[in-house]
Amino acid sequence: MDLSTTYLGLKLKNPLVASASPLSYSLDAMKRVEDAGVSAIVMYSLFEEQIIHEQGELNHYLNVGSETFAEAITYFPKPQSFNLGPEEYIDLLAKAKTALKIPVIGSLNGITPGGWIEYAKNIEEAGADGVELNVYYIPTDPGIGSAEVESRYIDVLKAVKSTVKIPVAMKLSPFFSAMANMARRLDEAGANGIVMFNRFYQPDIDLEELEITPNLHLSNSSEMRLPLRWIAILHGRLKASLAATTGIHTAEDVLKVVMAGADAAMLASALLKHGPQRIAEILSQMTRWMEEHEYVSVTQMKGSMSQRSVADPSSFERANYMKVLQAYR
Repeated sequence: MDLSTTYLGLKLKNPLVASASPLSYSLDAMKRVEDAGVSAIVMYSLFEEQIIHEQGELNHYLNVGSETFAEAITYFPKPQSFNLGPEEYIDLLAKAKTALKIPVIGSLNGITPGGWIEYAKNIEEAGADGVELNVYYIPTDPGIGSAEVESRYIDVLKAVKSTVKIPVAMKLSPFFSAMANMARRLDEAGANGIVMFNRFYQPDIDLEELEITPNLHLSNSSEMRLPLRWIAILHGRLKASLAATTGIHTAEDVLKVVMAGADAAMLASALLKHGPQRIAEILSQMTRWMEEHEYVSVTQMKGSMSQRSVADPSSFERANYMKVLQAYR
């Protein structure tokens, strides 16, 4: 059985990719994920805010007291006083590339094409096989229109593409008014991959403390329907690779998104819930299903249930809306 696929131009042994999560916080954890059978790992995200904070701290310490007298040199903190988060990230990525045999993809989370973009080059120099731009942006200002929001995504992509030669993937939210058009624009701007979709973590209200509280709820398989639909619509229309993320928990989930047209299926919640051994279980169940249904490769099934391939393409559009509601009744 040939489970291999190609994502971001990288030849992968199977479609399962560990997406950005706490499982990449340590080299030992990444080794366990690799040993379980995953084909690639996306490192946890390096946040724009982390880099800005570090640069601000460094600027403060290098300038405080510099206009006074010679003893000002004693104001400089010892090296361990700096926030070395970004440097530690690059160091861990470099160690992962040395220790692991599978591709390692760096991840940057931000929205402004500023100094944090420079870290894309650091990620490349550390040996990463690609970089994923996790663009997490909530336009809360009523004065900002959709065109300006979309331009930010394009600007960030172009800034990174001008900096690195490794493949660049864009991890998007599903909240664009014209998703297909946005995907095409990113494709034309040079995105090597589009990851669907980023999961926005919504705040809650504590009724006793009267405070806003952040809550993290892991995904479930029902959330896979959204990326499934859009990957099926976009398959065959873009040069960029397509990856499904959010709600990928079972072999059935992986098979469905591959049939819709995904080149990769990314897992995080499933691994956090069940551990890395979940990967081996999914691969075994995938192989069994493919044998029973006489498939010999992932390539053979990829896109077979995309909008372009099914007998009723309207099933992915509004035309099926009333039919679904009536079926429930």
